[in-house]
Amino acid sequence: MFWLTGLVFILSAGLTGVARAYALRRGLMDRPNSRSSHNIETPRGGGVAFVLVFLAALVWSFIYPVQGTYLADKLFISLLLGGGLVALIGFIDDHQHVPIGLRIPVHLVAAVLVVWVLGVPPIDLGIGLLTDGWWLSALFVIALVWLLNLYNFMDGIDGIASLQAISVLCEAVIILMLNQSGQEVTIWLLMLALSITGFLIWNWPPAKIFMGDAASGFLGFSLGVFALYTTQFFTISVWSWLILLGLFVVDASWTLGVRVLRGERWYQPHARHAYQILARQRCALNSSAGMPTEQARTEAHKWVVIRSFLINLCWLLPFAWLASVKPGYGLLLTLVAFLPLLFLVRRVGAGLD
Repeated sequence: MFWLTGLVFILSAGLTGVARAYALRRGLMDRPNSRSSHNIETPRGGGVAFVLVFLAALVWSFIYPVQGTYLADKLFISLLLGGGLVALIGFIDDHQHVPIGLRIPVHLVAAVLVVWVLGVPPIDLGIGLLTDGWWLSALFVIALVWLLNLYNFMDGIDGIASLQAISVLCEAVIILMLNQSGQEVTIWLLMLALSITGFLIWNWPPAKIFMGDAASGFLGFSLGVFALYTTQFFTISVWSWLILLGLFVVDASWTLGVRVLRGERWYQPHARHAYQILARQRCALNSSAGMPTEQARTEAHKWVVIRSFLINLCWLLPFAWLASVKPGYGLLLTLVAFLPLLFLVRRVGAGLD
C-alpha cells in the first residue's frame, strides 16, 4: 500500500516535467493579459500528469488488487469514466477552445453517469431528511457540474487549486479516521492528494507550469464523486464536504452571483475573485516595500495560498468534523462556518470592477 502511494507521488512529479517539455514544444503557453495574475509566459496543461497517474493507479489496483487498496466497483466506474470524460473535454479545451455549448453537455453527461451509478445520499436538515427522488438526483447533478467548473474558475494564482484540493482530501481523511470509518476509501483520497502533490512541486509559486482545464475540472469532479460515495457509506456528511470546500464555494458562488446580477456574461474569463483581488493587493503592498516585481508577485501568491490553507485547517476542519458526528446540525454549522468567508469576499469586492 505505502509503496504504491510513494510511486504515485514520484510518477506524478516526473510526468509533470514531461508535460512541461511537451507544452513548451507545442507552444501551449498561458500568455499574460489584462486578467492574468502573472506577467511571464508560462506553460499550461501540466495537471494532466497527475490525472493520468491517478487513473493509472485506479486501473492497476482494480486489475491487480494490492492489500489495503480495495476499490469498490461503483467508485472505480465513477472516477474512471465520469472523471475521464471531464478530463478529456478539458484536455481538448487546453489545446483548442471548446465552446461552452459543448463543454457543459459533456459535463452533464459525466455527472448523470455518476449519480446513476452511485445514487445520492439523504440530506439531514435537522428538521427532517431530504430523501431520494428525481429532484434530489437533479440537484446533485447540478452540484457536480458546478463543482468541476468552480475548480476551473478558482485556478487563477500559483498553487491555490492544488493546495486546496490536497487540503480538502487530507482533512476528509482526518474526519474519517477520527470517526473510525472508511478505511477502504481513505487510501484513495490520499492517493489523489499525493498525485497532486507531485504536480504542486512544479506549480508552487513561482509556477513553472499551470494546471489547465483537464486537471482542474477533474479535481472538482473527483472531489464531488468522493463526497457522494463517502456520505452514503461512511461517517461523514454532505455538510462536512461542503464546509471543507467552503473557501472555493463561497468565493466562486458570490462572485458569480454578483456578475449575474450586474448583467455581465458570467461565463467569460475574469480576475475578480476574492483570492485574485487579495493577491493583487498584497503584490502592490510588497512592491511599495521595495520588492522587485516578480518577487512581489510570487510572495503575494504564497501569502494568499498559505492563508487559505490555514483557514481550511484551523476554521473549516473543526466545523466539518462536527457536521460529520452531528449531521442534524449540519446546515447550521455550514452557515456559521461560511459567514466570515462571506464577509471577507464581500469586503474585498469580489465580482466588482
